[in-house]
Parts: sequence; structure tokens; C-alpha cells
Amino acid sequence: MTEQTREERVELGLELLAHLEADELSLADVVDRIETVTTDPTLTREILDTAELRGIIEREGGRIHHQRGGTFVRFESQVVQREGDFDCRRCGASISTGHFVRFDAGELGPFGSSCIRKVLGRE
Repeated sequence: MTEQTREERVELGLELLAHLEADELSLADVVDRIETVTTDPTLTREILDTAELRGIIEREGGRIHHQRGGTFVRFESQVVQREGDFDCRRCGASISTGHFVRFDAGELGPFGSSCIRKVLGRE
């Protein structure tokens, strides 16, 4: 995977937030998901601020409200599996089957089978 620019990581983070399936999450849960894109606190804040400006989310106290626009990840077409030696981008576990999410802004992964569901808000 090639190194992404700051702008590419912001767009990838925004797409991830736009595709969350939960209507409301704690700020900690949202940051947990953003950390699959970046662990830089400044970039995390930029993603959250930009998401709010673009109307993807609303912040209220320690809660994030998702402004559902009918977007969600279609597992059949947007999640691909690859065999290999990977480390899950969310939990760090060694995995032999990596799950990758394809967004317009780029690809996010690899994730294990349970972490992909957690990241996308299906668990």
C-alpha cells in the first residue's frame, strides 16, 4: 500500500464516517474507527471537524449523530478479501484473510472478519 497524503487520509476518514451504519455513537467509538485511517490526533480532529462542516455528522456532548444519507457499505461489492500475511488495522492481530473496504477515496484495511464488522458499525 502506498503512503497516502494528508488530504487522501482525510477523504478516506470522511467516507468511513459517511458509511457508518449506527445512527449514534460515542466520540470514543468514532475515534476508534478513525484510528483505522490515522492515529495522528490533529488529523483525527480535522476529519471530525470536516465531517461536521460537510453535514456527515453532528456532535452533541460526547455523542456523534450520523446524518444518514442512505449510504452504507455493500459487503458484496465494496468489501474484498485477500489471502496473505496481514496485521489487522484495528486490533493488530495477525490474520491470513484480510478484508478491505473499497471507497471512492481509496481502500481501507486489512481487517479481520470481526473487526471489519465493528469498523463499519455492524456489530
